[in-house]
Amino acid sequence: MMTVRRKFGPVLAAVLLAAVAGAQQTPTPASPSGTPPATDAQANDNSPARNITGKERRRATKLYLEASKLFQKEQYDAAIRDYEEAAKLDPENPNYAAATEVARSHAVTELIQTAAKARIRGDKTAEETALRRASELDPKNIGVAEHLREMAADAAEAQTKPLYEAGPDSLAPAPMLQPIAGTHSFHLKTDRRTAIQTVYRSYGIEASVDQSVTGPPVRFDLDDADFRQATQAVNMATDSFTVPLDAHRALVAKDTRENRQQFMRQEFETIYLGGMTTTEMTDIGNMAKQVFQAQQVVVEQSAGTLTIRATTDKLNAFNETLRQLLDGRSQVLLDIKLIQLAHNNSRNTGVQPPQQITAFNVYAEEQAILNQNQALVQQIISSGLAAPGDTLTILGILLASGQVSSSIFQNGIVLFGGGLTLSGVTPAPVAINLKLNSSESRELDAVQMRLGDGEEGTLKSGSRYPIETSQYSNLGTGGINIPGLTTAGTSGALSSLLSQLNTGAQTIPQVEYQDLGLTFKATPRVIRSGEVALTMDLKITALGGSALNGVPILNNRSYSGVVTLKEGSGVVVVSSVDKEESRALSGLPGLTEIPGLNQITDTDVQRNYASLLIIVTPRVVRSTQAAGHSPVLRIERGSTTQ
Repeated sequence: MMTVRRKFGPVLAAVLLAAVAGAQQTPTPASPSGTPPATDAQANDNSPARNITGKERRRATKLYLEASKLFQKEQYDAAIRDYEEAAKLDPENPNYAAATEVARSHAVTELIQTAAKARIRGDKTAEETALRRASELDPKNIGVAEHLREMAADAAEAQTKPLYEAGPDSLAPAPMLQPIAGTHSFHLKTDRRTAIQTVYRSYGIEASVDQSVTGPPVRFDLDDADFRQATQAVNMATDSFTVPLDAHRALVAKDTRENRQQFMRQEFETIYLGGMTTTEMTDIGNMAKQVFQAQQVVVEQSAGTLTIRATTDKLNAFNETLRQLLDGRSQVLLDIKLIQLAHNNSRNTGVQPPQQITAFNVYAEEQAILNQNQALVQQIISSGLAAPGDTLTILGILLASGQVSSSIFQNGIVLFGGGLTLSGVTPAPVAINLKLNSSESRELDAVQMRLGDGEEGTLKSGSRYPIETSQYSNLGTGGINIPGLTTAGTSGALSSLLSQLNTGAQTIPQVEYQDLGLTFKATPRVIRSGEVALTMDLKITALGGSALNGVPILNNRSYSGVVTLKEGSGVVVVSSVDKEESRALSGLPGLTEIPGLNQITDTDVQRNYASLLIIVTPRVVRSTQAAGHSPVLRIERGSTTQ
């Protein structure tokens, strides 16, 4: 268990009050923390060369106190200036000179750390500036001299290194810490810098703590923790994060957005997005920017690539998420069975009595036939077959020879009257019908459609019927009438083309093909329960029995809906039954209504029966995420802190 306690107190106020009291009671004011007090011998050795006024002593004391405040705030340059000014005003007090050396030592240490961080970032200018300032403050400092030698060696290596030679670490992965295995317990109550260094040093890691890690002391209690647990806990307690420098060194800084952008190592890579549309590539680029907060993302749609630059943890999380997305969607196999049954039956039986009777005048009909066939009549008379006035004989010869036909005289007739009023009656023919037509058809279509999750599939069963939608015609042209020019050319090809053009207008129809039969569209979606939500759209189109302005009328039936099916179970999703029956009687009014007689009259009965059954069985043949979600990926919490 870890507990962190902050100790608040007027530490700085106590130091300042003690310094003021010492300055008022004795000519040697209190020294800053870590500065040894002056002895009597040292005071005697540093005898004043001139008389120091009280105003100068008070001014020196005031500068000393202001320098102590600046020292506590780690503003070492300003503190050094105030300490040096105080020492000039009151050279009898050796604490001023000692405090100056302490502040100078801290300033040099801070500059060395700044140079080391600049070296990590590759900022040669900042490194050189920090080391030059440190050398000015302490020219004999061993650490400053060592860093200057390293910087000079790097400059010499850069000048002698071949330009074409790649750096050994250009493609190397980011460094990782290699701590000492084992567990440790910690019970610390100290400042944050010491707590961090103590924890890391316990596992063989040397931690360089940035000056941004500030705050009150912490109490850190943790038992039997390995390296990962201990470092994560101390980072949370001190509000810091760690950047590995090599296998045994690390940089620890305050966890802020600015520090992460400054110290965190970033990597970049190019990802190939083959087979993706422009919209899909844009969506992936937006996901990298919005979800993983990678601000440097470039999508090359023409090349199908995505180049991203981000920290290691964000890049790893993005790659894992993209791998899951590119792994493909779930696949669903739809077993579709279409069962169509059709039965047509037509029966026409019975006696069809005459529907009409024709009455006529024999003399008028006879004269009409003879007048229409005068040439034949003259031939019969000239041949002696009939006398000129024997009209009935002449009519009989014409009808018998087949040269003349008359339904009135050739059908059965009933005569009545005499002379010019001789008339006849001819009934219509009588028909006896015994006709039966019966047809039956059965059709089974078994179709398998493999679709991706969310993809639409279409099944069409039927024919394509041409329908004329419009017509256009070319306009015929006359001959060319240009003075001095009689033909368009002398070649045979041009003459043939011109002759075809001059033949007149030609009508060319515009035809549009219409799908007749069944059109079935389905879009499956695999839900988290393992079931399949199926979006269906069914349309049945057939030709009607009539046309409008030459355009056929189409009968259309459609169905659309969404149904949830269990995986592997067949369900009837569409069932359609059409049944049609018509009955027609043909007879004489009144007689067909008499019981018994209606059975012998002509009866035309038609029965049509059709049924359609669609059975769909979904089977999930590929499931990319059986759990319904991807694995949880952890990203450092500090990557989003302000």
